[in-house]
Amino acid sequence: MINSKAFCHPFKPIIFQDSKVLILGSFPSIASRQESFYYAHKQNRFWKILENLFDFPLQNKPKEDKVAFLKIHHIALFDIAKICHIQNSSDSTLKMLQPNPIHQLILNTQIQAIFTNGQKASQLYCQFFCLPHSCHFIPLPHIALPSSSPANAKYTLPLLLKEWSKILPYLTN
Repeated sequence: MINSKAFCHPFKPIIFQDSKVLILGSFPSIASRQESFYYAHKQNRFWKILENLFDFPLQNKPKEDKVAFLKIHHIALFDIAKICHIQNSSDSTLKMLQPNPIHQLILNTQIQAIFTNGQKASQLYCQFFCLPHSCHFIPLPHIALPSSSPANAKYTLPLLLKEWSKILPYLTN
């Protein structure tokens, strides 16, 4: 891939033993890598979506408050790519070299479903974790969600909220 650099995932997953859902992105954006935290780009709507779904302010909160929110609501976060080539923050340029060990990550948790944030995350998840004959197969429901990225301009916040509300039934059980 021309002008791309190999990157290793720069920070740890956010996951707890009582997590019920795991939301997977593809790979952290430049802003997220710089902040060492998930969905740090100011225009990414991830935290705004959760803020609206749970009627709880998150947008301008520090990392610690966001992690506490995730713990209280039984939500885990991570990304699929452990090592990849990527140009800037563009998922369309992402070439997976090695996936994160998602199948091992969810052991000894209460994860009931895997949600992927965006088309690329869904494609990579299916490629590495949905094939029953794969050594990384995860026998849990997988639900693809539209990307919270600002690049996904065709999805307004109300449309994103409608789609992302699919996580709620897994959190109320």
